Amino acid sequence: MPAQLRRTRIIATLGPATDGAGVLASLLAEGVDVVRLNLSHGVPDDHRRRAAAVRAAADGLGREVALLFDLQGPKIRIERFQDGAVELRPGQDFTLDCAADAPPGDASGVGVSYDGLWRDVSVGDVLLLDDGLISLEVKAINGRRIHCRVLNGGRLSDRKGLNRQGGGLTVAALSDKDRADIRLAAELGADFLAVSFVKSAADVVQARALLHEAGGAAALVAKIERAEAIDNLDEIIEAAEVVMVARGDLGVEIGDAELPGLQKKIIRETLARSRVVITATQMMQSMVESPIPTRAEVLDVANAVIDGTDAVMLSAETATGRHPCKAVAAMRRVCLGAERQFEPADDLSVGTHRLARTDQAIALAAMFLAAQIQVRALVALTESGATAQWLSRHRSSVPIFALSRNAGARRRMMLFRDVHPVAFDPGVSDPTHAVRAAILHLHQRGDLDVEDRVIITNGDHTGRLGGTNTLKLLKVGAGGIAEGLADLKPSRDRRKPERPRHAPAPAADAAVE
Repeated sequence: MPAQLRRTRIIATLGPATDGAGVLASLLAEGVDVVRLNLSHGVPDDHRRRAAAVRAAADGLGREVALLFDLQGPKIRIERFQDGAVELRPGQDFTLDCAADAPPGDASGVGVSYDGLWRDVSVGDVLLLDDGLISLEVKAINGRRIHCRVLNGGRLSDRKGLNRQGGGLTVAALSDKDRADIRLAAELGADFLAVSFVKSAADVVQARALLHEAGGAAALVAKIERAEAIDNLDEIIEAAEVVMVARGDLGVEIGDAELPGLQKKIIRETLARSRVVITATQMMQSMVESPIPTRAEVLDVANAVIDGTDAVMLSAETATGRHPCKAVAAMRRVCLGAERQFEPADDLSVGTHRLARTDQAIALAAMFLAAQIQVRALVALTESGATAQWLSRHRSSVPIFALSRNAGARRRMMLFRDVHPVAFDPGVSDPTHAVRAAILHLHQRGDLDVEDRVIITNGDHTGRLGGTNTLKLLKVGAGGIAEGLADLKPSRDRRKPERPRHAPAPAADAAVE
């Protein structure tokens, strides 16, 4: 059994930098668990080609890899300039024109993609361009023209993003393009669908309805990147399967000083509600150009891991960067390092958890038992992956092997911290036979050794959704045959010794998923 299985998942974004021969397979071999297709860029045929390439590469490596389709959402942008970029100076006047027929821009002003912006702003508001690098103060509103004064200047080029400091823009969460892209995601069998600029639970509900109408079954990811989303955080978490801390636009709207605390709050609140959480945006931004990350970036990723995030995400680092494979390798090393140095712990008392389902209760009982005695692994026989999700919500250093015959469920489980999906079909409905076959299968794969103790969860009827109602403590006997335990004497620890903490992780770790 490997010395250390990585608990935190890695998401990588595809783009021009990953289209070269062999690059995608190398990314997956380095440890990518979920591949993100950013629907803000490219055309449908680009996404069809990349989705097919991911499935083929994953099959070639014998690995489960999930597809995350990320909707563009109502990103408000300035329009284009007549003669390229302009230089804005502090104190100068600059006009934003919301008219549909606004002329190409120049140093005096530019058009805006959102024609309702003039209704959402007031005199004194601060508008932020290009991720906050340029700021404008609203001085007057004349019809659809917003007259501003430049507070912080700089070089401004075509199609840069626009935010209102503090949020409050009323643009709808789903555009016509998003609706078409939802149909595309359904067509291509997306495992996850990310909804951008979510303001409330209603945005998630609407996206799910459109997805189901198109025949899709993806889990919904709510991207927290608007100030309004913070006010509605509880209802958004409840409505979505996954929450993403999208720190780019969120940091622009709420200010950098508030972002670190809010990131920790979102992670904490999401895990408390048994949902999955992703930390994203500029985690290793310097690696767009550099072959190594900065120490600040290393600490950023490590802190998210220690806070309990399920996944960390790479965006431009892999999509357009010069070193996409090195970026994934660096993130893998940092995740493993943070996990080695930090031993997770959780309060497993019943009073701290809401138990609405039998499989939740079984998961809590399994984690409590794992915290009291030494076991090598938790094994969940699951159809939908729900039991594996409940298990992964409790912090533990014990790996979770989730055995399922459902390929879609296995791919979705690739986003769950601590969970390692395994293709498995016992072939019969008898639970005793299924348990023995599962232990033998993991032993033959090399995941379990003779004399290892394991906790296994399953249901009375194999293959039934939501049917987990049984927990067993077993030992791996000779030939990988599961045996009952007569006592709880300490088991012999056959784990390989850990590498010295100063030694680099070998590439082989990346393939252990």
